[in-house]
Amino acid sequence: MGDQIWLAAGVRSPFAKVDGPLAGLDAIGLSVPVVQAMAERASGKPDLLVWGAVIPNLTWSNIAREVVLDAGLDPTIPAYGTVMACSTSMAGAFQAAGLLDGRGRDLALVGGAESMSQVQIGLSQRLSNRFRAVQQARTGGDRLRALAATRPADIGLFIPSVVNRTTGMSMGEHTEITAKQWGIGREAQDAVALASHRTAVAAWAAGFFKDLVIPVAGMERDNIPRADTSPERLAKLKPAFDRTSGQGSLTAGNSSPLTDGAAALWAATEAGLKRLPAATPRVKLIDYEITSIDLRHEGLLMAPAYGVPRLLVRNGLTYGDIGLWEIHEAFAAQLLFHIKAWEDRGFVRDKAGVEVDLGDFPRARVNPTGGSVALGHPFGATGARILSQAIQELAARGKGERAIVSICADGGQGTMALLEAA
Repeated sequence: MGDQIWLAAGVRSPFAKVDGPLAGLDAIGLSVPVVQAMAERASGKPDLLVWGAVIPNLTWSNIAREVVLDAGLDPTIPAYGTVMACSTSMAGAFQAAGLLDGRGRDLALVGGAESMSQVQIGLSQRLSNRFRAVQQARTGGDRLRALAATRPADIGLFIPSVVNRTTGMSMGEHTEITAKQWGIGREAQDAVALASHRTAVAAWAAGFFKDLVIPVAGMERDNIPRADTSPERLAKLKPAFDRTSGQGSLTAGNSSPLTDGAAALWAATEAGLKRLPAATPRVKLIDYEITSIDLRHEGLLMAPAYGVPRLLVRNGLTYGDIGLWEIHEAFAAQLLFHIKAWEDRGFVRDKAGVEVDLGDFPRARVNPTGGSVALGHPFGATGARILSQAIQELAARGKGERAIVSICADGGQGTMALLEAA
């Protein structure tokens, strides 16, 4: 990278389960209070806004611009939308970093949102074409003839779902396959889920999220972390994605839930940092990685297993040099098969192409303040959530401490960042 870029912690809405307290807000409605809170904390207007949402909506094409206008920000702020599945707002941070140049572009507001409660249903393409022909007809008779041309086979609705277009399978179904390939059992997955809830609950109790979460729609804190979960409760849940083989291991308890929420962070140059409150946690963005794999022959969510070793070796680091690992928990199994891949020297050498021995993976350093299984996973917001969380934790640890932040994404992709406290 060129000039030093910094990432500074932002704020987010509370995260709520689908059809819960935030269900009345669409992605823009969730974004507006978060963006307003961010803007209020900065001196002067941001030079750029990068914002994303994964679920499409026909009422807007550039969510970032709509958020700027609805939030009452200065309309001269350039703003554009971005999408990269679960990595959306982390990819947005990397994009913003590349646009900052120290010549008037010094501070970017980055983030995203997802309203899983407000998914727009569309017409089938053939029915859309028929209705378009009716609309374009010049006379009443032409409209009737165009409408009469509609056939029963044309009638249909498109209901978006969490399914990969290429394979026709959901991320959960893909993860079940990969979990079996890597020998990831139910008990280990439930243990990750339990730890995620316990650390999230403890972090809330300790005040860790006090400056990271703002009230939205009368909600003041996440409603997903459970203090009462236990190994026994988790063990009673039935498989959610493989219900027929008798070997299904992914459940509602060890998978991230469908979630509503919005989150943001800052990307800044040295000059841009001066426009933020001095107490804002900030860290250096040392390097990043965007990795894609062949989802037809590799696990759909396995990209970080390839990308993290490459990111480390490029910077002359080993696993032990990283004091904090913030790894997105789309599923507990996905976290576990990534770690197992990183611990497999043959995989790192033959698949990731890294010849260097990276050492033993420090499992105890993973997600100390809760992960996505407990906190939730609004697709477009998770990247900003996990980055801000890592920034706050890392900045408090002191100069020279490093973190790896990693997110897998549907489509066989993933994003990873190497951060360092200053």
